[in-house]
Amino acid sequence: MEENIGSQTKVVGILTSGGDCPGLNAAIRAVGKSLSEHDVELVGILDGFTGLIEHRVVHLGFQELSGLLTLGGTILGTSRNKPHKMPQQDGSYIDMTDQAVENYHRLGLDCLVCLGGGGTQKNAFRLMSQGGINVVTLPKTIDNDIWGTDLSFGYDTAMTIACEAIDRLHSTASSHHRIMLIDVMGHNTGWLALGAGLAGGADVILIPEIPYKLDSIYSTLRKRKEQGKRFSIVVVAEGAISQKEAEHAQNIRDGLQTPCFNFFPHQIPRSEFLANLIEEEIGLETRVTTLGHLQRGGIPSPTDRVLATRLGVAAAEHIIKNDYGKMMALKGPDIIGIPLSEVAGEKKFVTPDHSLVNTARSLSISLGE
Repeated sequence: MEENIGSQTKVVGILTSGGDCPGLNAAIRAVGKSLSEHDVELVGILDGFTGLIEHRVVHLGFQELSGLLTLGGTILGTSRNKPHKMPQQDGSYIDMTDQAVENYHRLGLDCLVCLGGGGTQKNAFRLMSQGGINVVTLPKTIDNDIWGTDLSFGYDTAMTIACEAIDRLHSTASSHHRIMLIDVMGHNTGWLALGAGLAGGADVILIPEIPYKLDSIYSTLRKRKEQGKRFSIVVVAEGAISQKEAEHAQNIRDGLQTPCFNFFPHQIPRSEFLANLIEEEIGLETRVTTLGHLQRGGIPSPTDRVLATRLGVAAAEHIIKNDYGKMMALKGPDIIGIPLSEVAGEKKFVTPDHSLVNTARSLSISLGE
């Protein structure tokens, strides 16, 4: 939507959608405090788009915004429900877009601020396009896979947590002559595993974008053992796949093969499956640590606090200028607004020639290639 400085913004709604992550409350605080300088009221919508559809809101004034900068999670609650696909008790889904739009107007909102990952960007764009409402979004995700922004808030904290875990596992791995396999989040992208693996001094890093070969992993670990290394660290993104799996998936897409699920006996987790194979092949005790939702929790890092704050202030500035339909993004040193039409449905993947990948290769870190 085009900028229109003539009209006066009075009430803005804000919601957090998708998975929680550190920095959400810092962003809420920044939006609210910045808007208050222009006498704009901020209304918090509870539990994501669900709260908008069910008309569950809270006032976010000075008192409610106090003390949020260092607080993890989200004071508004969150959900993964989509306005156009709301789950029902019988297991079916119905389109509640009209109800969401109706409540937007019922609340007297001039704009809706949506904090979320790739799915949230897509859902916000759909609401804006179908319902004709004003929307501004902020990118949050520990996966750092939102297209159009250099960084998403939540990523730095999650990477720090994963790196600290790797640091602690170094000592026990060395003491017991072990191989330690650390399972980190990242279904579709490997930014978190790659960043934490580099920072933590991993010997093998497996990410979804670069399918691995077991022989390549074995070769790296066997070489370390022959060199007298007392331990090895393997970081695995939960969405990492083997080259055989990647070929199988491509054959299915090309219609050359039917789905086959015999890659993992008894459907055990990939990390456990890999650990068993590595231990048998290398002859060293191999243990698995799955970080899971630890990566989402706790106090946001200073970097995430600053980024979330900058994005929140930028969102408020765009709203005051009535410059809607944008996602706030970090590009180089600046925060800019990118049209949601360019962001919706896109994902930022680790490319095979990315500088982080090349850095890992230069350090002889195996990517399973």
